[in-house]
Amino acid sequence: MKLMTKEDKLAKISHEYGPGQGRILLLPYDHGLEHGPSDFFDNEKSKDPEYILSLAEEAGVSGVVLHIGIAKKYWYERYRDKIPLVLKLNGKTNIPSDEAPISPLVATPEEAFELGACAIGYTLYVGSPRQDEDFERWREIRIKAEEFDIPTIMWSYPRGKYVEAHGGRDSFAMVDYAARVALELGADLVKLNMPKKPKSVDTTTGKIEESYDPKGKYRKYNDTLSWSQEKMVRELVKTAGKTQVLIAGGEKKDYNEMMREVEECLCAGVTGFVIGRNVFMRPKEEAISLIKDIKDIMRRYPKI
Repeated sequence: MKLMTKEDKLAKISHEYGPGQGRILLLPYDHGLEHGPSDFFDNEKSKDPEYILSLAEEAGVSGVVLHIGIAKKYWYERYRDKIPLVLKLNGKTNIPSDEAPISPLVATPEEAFELGACAIGYTLYVGSPRQDEDFERWREIRIKAEEFDIPTIMWSYPRGKYVEAHGGRDSFAMVDYAARVALELGADLVKLNMPKKPKSVDTTTGKIEESYDPKGKYRKYNDTLSWSQEKMVRELVKTAGKTQVLIAGGEKKDYNEMMREVEECLCAGVTGFVIGRNVFMRPKEEAISLIKDIKDIMRRYPKI
């Protein structure tokens, strides 16, 4: 049997499954490790991996993002021929301090290859005091992924005291930097959080200011304070270059807000989305309907 190339695997999640036409809609289910079981409280059924995989199959997503345990014990047994897998190679709990975060390895590119994953995911904390370790480990992962012809998706997340002092982890300046890091370090795709306007807190008054670092190295970003969210995302896509951008769904949102964000991001040139809590925190029928509506919007903006 002919082995799939990296291009074949990318085509599987961008054309054969999900909305198709070059668009990608992933359902991540790594929250049990990253956030803890509290993310399942809104919908108790979501605690069961079988329920999530059944939902993913019925809704027709491009793929599911899983850690090694659920991939082996649930996905491989019943869903390996039904839903593409993105195997998350690293992860951490939400219990330790984030002062110097690094996400430990919990799986390998070899295991991703053996399972038949269509891509691997890796979280890299941009700006963490331990980013030197992160960069070196990413290099090793990237080289192995190339050997096994597996696409790489970098979860590129700004973290650390410096990040918080310059607008915060979701500020446009920091997310823009994270987009560039993914390109410079050779990721095929990058998952980014939706950029927001920067905020700084006056320690004397406690007042939140919609500006920051007026004389520092990020002062030019003050010009972006008047930008719309769509404009900010458009600039992220430019910064990421040939690394395709996937936007995270984030916390559960109102349905109309979700649809607005999806359309704005597509207009701005993103490739797709990684949406978890906005799906599995809803009842199953509502979640499937949400995915269907997102796919319908994505098909109006083909990437081919």
